Amino acid sequence: MDNKTRRDNGMLYQTDDELMRQQAIARKLTQKLNTIDRSDFKGIAEIVKQLIKCGENTFVNPPFYCDYGFNIEIGNNFFCNYNCTILDVGKVKIGSNCLFAPNVSIYTAGHPVHPAIRNTLYEYGIPVTIGDNVWIGGNTVICPGVTIGSNVVIGAGSVVTKDIPEWTVAAGNPCKVLREITEEDRNFFFKDKQPDTEVIGIINNIINESSDEKRFPTKNT
Repeated sequence: MDNKTRRDNGMLYQTDDELMRQQAIARKLTQKLNTIDRSDFKGIAEIVKQLIKCGENTFVNPPFYCDYGFNIEIGNNFFCNYNCTILDVGKVKIGSNCLFAPNVSIYTAGHPVHPAIRNTLYEYGIPVTIGDNVWIGGNTVICPGVTIGSNVVIGAGSVVTKDIPEWTVAAGNPCKVLREITEEDRNFFFKDKQPDTEVIGIINNIINESSDEKRFPTKNT
């Protein structure tokens, strides 16, 4: 069995010439992305579409780094802020309407714990899955094999080592669920701060005029 097949099946593999060739393609595109005029939004979007599999309205603020690119699948309306790193040895699936703050890192790649095995240069990649309507706070690290459910907020500086259920706020190192997200959260935007009446009207109009239940979900209680 070749190393590409082993890698794609979540098995131990070694990086060989073919895998280095695949990485070289991604490195050329990330180099292009990370050196483009930061005000050339159209140019940035075009490079991102060449690099990763993404839906409509995807924007990535460079710098951005990844191993392969083709192992990243993203839904619609994705925004990724500065200095994101995705080690996409394993598949990384991200739903629609997701937001990444600066310095978010997703690691599917890993190495054996025992040094004798690790020193053989065998490694592995385990997939990471993120649902719809997820906001990942700045400086968060997401480790191999993690699934984050839909409608989740991950607090800044978290290290996510285990699955996080949907409709929750989670934070910490290791990341743990702090509380559920409820319909009451519609009334606040930061701690106890409430939207003013003008913007409440605008928000309600946007929600009422949209048929996209995925983007404006209501929690079933």
